Amino acid sequence: QVLLAESGGGLVQAGDSLRLSCTATGRTFNSYNMGWFRQAPGKEREFVAAISWSGGRTYYADSVKGRFTISKDNAKFTVSLEMNSLKPEDTAVYSCAAAGRQYATTVDRTASGYAYWGRGTQVTVSS
Repeated sequence: QVLLAESGGGLVQAGDSLRLSCTATGRTFNSYNMGWFRQAPGKEREFVAAISWSGGRTYYADSVKGRFTISKDNAKFTVSLEMNSLKPEDTAVYSCAAAGRQYATTVDRTASGYAYWGRGTQVTVSS
């Protein structure tokens, strides 16, 4: 069982930066691939970024590539999402998630590959 809690959301202007953090409880955190997803009002949840359990591989949606950076600190049980050059279209509730299997070799970029979810944190970018 992995419990996740996000923090760091807020209201910013276009072009600003934010850093989201997701802290996990559970000694097995280090063995899970982790992902960030977002859901805007009236839209389906979409993949943002993912990182392998070791932190060695990262993946990004095309819409955030070059602007967002995902990182994992296994010693602190934390996965972070550094978001730069924010745009109004980045406005959404951002949720972190842990994969359904430990030490998975494939890093999923769909929500179905994740079994544990945080409650989300709101990010609002004004123009």
